Amino acid sequence: MTDASNPNAAKFENVDDIIAGLGEQGYIASRQIATAIFVAENLTKPVLVEGSAGVGKTELALASAAWLDLPLIRMQCYEGLDESKALYEWKYGKQLLYTQILKDKMGDVLGDTKGLDGAMKKLHGFGDMFFSEEFLEPRPLLKALRQPRGAVLLIDEIDKSDEEFEAFLLEILSAYQVTIPEIGTIKCTVPPLVFLTSNNMREMGDALKRRCLHLFIPLPDAKLEEQIVAARVPDIEQKLRRKLVAFVQLLREQDLKKLPSISETLDWARVLMLLHADDLSPEMIRDTLNVLLKFEQDIKAVQPQIAELTRKARQAGDRGYAATN
Repeated sequence: MTDASNPNAAKFENVDDIIAGLGEQGYIASRQIATAIFVAENLTKPVLVEGSAGVGKTELALASAAWLDLPLIRMQCYEGLDESKALYEWKYGKQLLYTQILKDKMGDVLGDTKGLDGAMKKLHGFGDMFFSEEFLEPRPLLKALRQPRGAVLLIDEIDKSDEEFEAFLLEILSAYQVTIPEIGTIKCTVPPLVFLTSNNMREMGDALKRRCLHLFIPLPDAKLEEQIVAARVPDIEQKLRRKLVAFVQLLREQDLKKLPSISETLDWARVLMLLHADDLSPEMIRDTLNVLLKFEQDIKAVQPQIAELTRKARQAGDRGYAATN
């Protein structure tokens, strides 16, 4: 892990170290995911993580922070997000309070100052004080740059922000520094491990992509999905786990508006545990299908096939692997 005498030393010795470390946090990482993190940390580059909702993009940052024992600083993106909400803003209430105090003490401040020019020079020094560190309110980006041990910075759903905000991020993502006009340039001591997540609501700009490593997390295959369910819902019986994963894999072959992701699989596994299920049945699936499918048109499309899909899933579980044929 980290060399305490050198805060900039690489945190990971190899890719297997990352797979094992994330596994300790219940995150089953593919070799592709672990390799991306290894490269990002050693080259000090942010990672742009793309994929459909629910495949584990945000969870990757959470697990990384927990494993590395670093603070997780999360910035949720949305339309209209600007510099004052992401980087810093001034403590206007405190400035107003100090302004009132200064007004009340104006006579003491000016003393025997002669003339308007002398008074303005003395007051100018107080004006500079109002735009100093004491009145600065750091927001997520500035907080991440100022962590003495480093941090994991999660810029979540960057595709929901405006293109102007995307351009604003370029200095931070390339030089790990920010410029505040009233104070100057602030550089970080230990660059954060940065994850930007995107659900592909819009195309990211070329300038942003050039500064990032690209990582696409697909929907997991049956083997990986079983490992994830076993890690996150450890009390579920093995044969039931195989059957429910096989059923989800079969659902993903259907022509649906939204395919179930791993987050839906985990929720469904927890629901089956809550209902004390020990096997899959068409009745049980009909009652809980809304956990897997989020659109009524998808539920209606799958309803006539539930019996056949259940039969195939149970066969797959009995054979010991999740088949999709």
